[in-house]
Amino acid sequence: MIPYGRQNISQADIDAVMDVLKSDFLTQGPAVNSFEDALTQKTGGKHAVAFTNATAALHIGCLALDLGPSDLLWTSPITFVASANCGRYCGATVDFVDIDPETFNICPDALEEKLKLAKTTGTLPKIVVAVHMCGQSPDMRRIGELASIYGFKVIEDASHAIGATYLGAPVGSCTYSDITVFSFHPVKIITTGEGGAALTNDPSIAGRMQRLRSHGITRDPSLMIGESEGPWYYQQLELGYNYRITDIQAALGLSQIVRLGEFVERRRAIAGRYDALLKELSVDLPGRLPEANSSWHLYVLRLQDAARHLTVFKSLRSDQIGVNVHYIPVHLQPYYQQLGFRRGDYPVSEDYYSRAISLPIYPDLDEASQLKAVAALEKAIVP
Repeated sequence: MIPYGRQNISQADIDAVMDVLKSDFLTQGPAVNSFEDALTQKTGGKHAVAFTNATAALHIGCLALDLGPSDLLWTSPITFVASANCGRYCGATVDFVDIDPETFNICPDALEEKLKLAKTTGTLPKIVVAVHMCGQSPDMRRIGELASIYGFKVIEDASHAIGATYLGAPVGSCTYSDITVFSFHPVKIITTGEGGAALTNDPSIAGRMQRLRSHGITRDPSLMIGESEGPWYYQQLELGYNYRITDIQAALGLSQIVRLGEFVERRRAIAGRYDALLKELSVDLPGRLPEANSSWHLYVLRLQDAARHLTVFKSLRSDQIGVNVHYIPVHLQPYYQQLGFRRGDYPVSEDYYSRAISLPIYPDLDEASQLKAVAALEKAIVP
């Protein structure tokens, strides 16, 4: 089976992890700090805080921006459920904004229209989570302008998008957002096994995220209530969580990030070849935002005949092409339907889902395997 995604682990990665296993630190040691420093250098974000996974980073990011039970969080329906769940973890109400049919990201026009209505009803969001679907940035400048007008905070869920750029700057620079979140799951651009990180340019947000990932505890006397009782002393300032990444994971990430440019260049070449190979088939290819350069975590095409979605998917799987569907619209999940969402609420997202198929894309995908995937797709869609 040719998988839709796969990690690339080198001997240097293995050696880096082995070095940590032989060291005095397995968790929260020097490798974590070095990995966080490498993230700031690659993205231009001023502060990086690494976590057990991107879901934890999203959760703590929301808490650091003071999201609570009386607040609203908006995001895209076409994303993994974590982009919405982070708001529910904080007790907030979650709502959605439909996508742009070409880029699969949150539609700025739909966002502006919804914000105008929300202002009249007193239901403006506190946070908008802007998903970078497939590795491509949404129109962050426009979203940032709307944030300034309507007073909401912005979290970029760039779980797919480390190594991508927007308006010539790396995703993660937080030029138009308060926080940017990355994922380092094995099928992502670089991996720490499991892991995630949040970037921010605000030192107070960074400091709070650091505390909240470790039970809300500080050892900094300047932050304590009253005097320190000795070198051993710490205080829990608020309710936090155990979301600490380990030195083992960070060492792998630190080794992987050296090859970030190589990985992204390879993914872009594969995406370009798919564009050329598929242009004559009856499929809709993924669109590009002119200001963005994707890191191509996913390559998602859309069938032109939704009625054949399941048939084509099954045919590809039977031919050992490990395609997938990213994603089932979040508002159609039973949990969110129990909160009042219904089929028909976000028609562009639902149309996307009815036709979307993710083809294999990862650095080690060779040309023969790519040609095999395209041949299997052509066989499946030709009546």
